[in-house]
Amino acid sequence: MPGPKPLSLELSDHERRVLRGWLRKQTASQALVLRSRIVLACAEGRSNARVADDLGVSRETVRKWRSRFAADRLEGLVDRPRSGAPRKITDEQVEALVARTLGQSPPTGDSHWSTRSMAQAQGMSQSAVSRIWRAFGLKPHIVETWKLSTDPQFVTKVRDVVGIYLSPPENALVLAVDEKSQIQALDRTQPVLPMAPTTPAKMTHDYVRHGTTSLFAALDIASGSVIAQHYRRHRHQEFLRFLKVIDAAVPKDLELHLVLDNYATHKTEPVKKWLLRHPRFHLHFTPTSASWLNLVERWFAELTSRKLRRSAHRSVIELERDIRRWINEWNKNPKPFVWTKTADDILDTLAAYCTRINDSGH
Repeated sequence: MPGPKPLSLELSDHERRVLRGWLRKQTASQALVLRSRIVLACAEGRSNARVADDLGVSRETVRKWRSRFAADRLEGLVDRPRSGAPRKITDEQVEALVARTLGQSPPTGDSHWSTRSMAQAQGMSQSAVSRIWRAFGLKPHIVETWKLSTDPQFVTKVRDVVGIYLSPPENALVLAVDEKSQIQALDRTQPVLPMAPTTPAKMTHDYVRHGTTSLFAALDIASGSVIAQHYRRHRHQEFLRFLKVIDAAVPKDLELHLVLDNYATHKTEPVKKWLLRHPRFHLHFTPTSASWLNLVERWFAELTSRKLRRSAHRSVIELERDIRRWINEWNKNPKPFVWTKTADDILDTLAAYCTRINDSGH
């Protein structure tokens, strides 16, 4: 016997727009999308059986949401609030916990709150404190380092360096130059255990030192390629030798703009005299305590994480050979680091941060 005749559905223009909008909305739940499809299909006059076959659901599911929509319209498709236990922690208690986390130190003399100490102080469970901290993004156990430059020419230098990054001069090569000093040739006291299924690689925490080397590097900000040279010492003599390496490696018809930090070896009299005899070199200094402005620091981070941190070397010669091999592979397929922040963006961010911490008591 045929089943009962399904309820007919007629949609208003507003309802049709809303249902189609739910279909396109990327953040809409899959359940709401399915219900919208069912209602739109039913509004076309299709039977429950045909809609069920077309959408791959049961007839009972189609019948349920057809009836819900007929009774409550759009509101009938939204999940109704579920019953549950009433809240045991009030808004006032949450506010007091957050304020205490931000403004008070633990009475025990600890440097920071833990979930247990805060739970004891506020008369809550540890899990409740943990949930509240997560909701407000509070992490008392984490401390990040920062340092604000006190260079009197900070603004001028930021605009100069960032301007070189974002708008390089024509017929010129911009190089971010710095030294990674005191790279240690370290050998582990016991063999490194390789990675295995469910087990990461393991190495001993103790090591044997076999000497150090310094790596002078110049990163081409346009191509990402690197000019590099090892020296055993870190003086202005080595810096001069590296400038000569750069001079020999770059075609003579190109001007050279070097981004450097304020290290003393970059400003000695012999260096200044050499630069006067080589007028195609133009130096741009980052502000004091602002090495983050030098793009070659980002390349040094790649070198450290991808090569140095987990390597073992029994001599400085072996270390230097390994680094040169890695740099040669890098230069086969270099990837530039693209600077995106303008000088105004950086200065506005610092100004806003200084405003927030102006009453920190320091």
